[in-house]
Amino acid sequence: MYKYDIVIIGAGISGCVFAERFASIGKTVLVLEKRDHIGGNCYDYKNNNGITIHKYGPHIFHTNNEDVWKYVNKFTTFNGYGHKVLSKIGGEYYEFPINRNTINKFYNKDFRNDEEVLEFLEKIRDKKITDPKNSEESVLMKIGEDLYEKFFKNYTIKQWDLSPKDLDKAVMERIPIRANTDDRYFADKFQGIPADGYTKLFKKMLSGKNITVKLNTDYFEIKNQLECGLLVYTGPLDKFFDYEFGKLKYRSLDIVFEEYEKKEFQPVAVVNYPNEEKYTRITEYKKFLNEFSDRTVVSKEYPQWKGEPYYPVLDDENKKINEKYQEEIGKLRNIIFAGRLANYKYYNMDQAFENALNIFNKLFFKI
Repeated sequence: MYKYDIVIIGAGISGCVFAERFASIGKTVLVLEKRDHIGGNCYDYKNNNGITIHKYGPHIFHTNNEDVWKYVNKFTTFNGYGHKVLSKIGGEYYEFPINRNTINKFYNKDFRNDEEVLEFLEKIRDKKITDPKNSEESVLMKIGEDLYEKFFKNYTIKQWDLSPKDLDKAVMERIPIRANTDDRYFADKFQGIPADGYTKLFKKMLSGKNITVKLNTDYFEIKNQLECGLLVYTGPLDKFFDYEFGKLKYRSLDIVFEEYEKKEFQPVAVVNYPNEEKYTRITEYKKFLNEFSDRTVVSKEYPQWKGEPYYPVLDDENKKINEKYQEEIGKLRNIIFAGRLANYKYYNMDQAFENALNIFNKLFFKI
């Protein structure tokens, strides 16, 4: 029998935050992780050439939340990397998200200021849409059909195996449309990647003397051996309830790594391929930490349904199933559900940190 004040299922962002916070106030904490490593999908490692590889695809930290930024900086130093993405369309590279440079190149224009771009977008956007009901409408309302078709439609179909018409508008609304020349993917005040990698960040978070971590351990196989005052669950929501109301859909990725005997593979760390190719993007990892090597490693991402759950599928069917599980959560006591899988929400990294910190801070005053 395992006896702890707090038992946490999952050693990703949410699990690590709760472990660190509860240990900091003297609680004994057990973290159970079914994989052989901590850090969840943010896990990284150095390969034989000294290149830091993100095993589950690229993760770039960005936030406007000063409290979150101060918190993560207690455990690491960030390198100030500003993420830039290109979309390759018809053999040409275009800055993405769409900005003034993208529009000038795509339409062979020479707009010099924000006002000219906004006037142009007003002409080409779908004015019939005033209250978008889905992802397709949310994009058409902003930029019209041509840009939607080339940059968004096919990429979304590959990524989700769904038409943008069938996806919640929130999926596309995460991507900005800019009238200026800002070519950064994120506009947040604070950005970067841990200089020593994400895994060391999480290792430091879990280094407290009150924290015990058990890897390769499935909670559902040993749950009858656990005794605790509070359970924190960060795994798949539907699995916790033994799929009582059906399975929630999560999109996964087959990430194929390739190594090349060259110093550079592509102009920026990430290039999107929205149209003909079966993969959605190529990532070149040495660019994140400006690592030097005569070789380089890239990964190609092939979206699929099988495999580790990455992205909650926010369509009508899954939202209804999720609502039923949320009702069940309301009946439970002494259990916290947190994180992308347990909350069935698409959290960015900073949002996952923020969510866990907010939940803890509310509990703290009750402890």
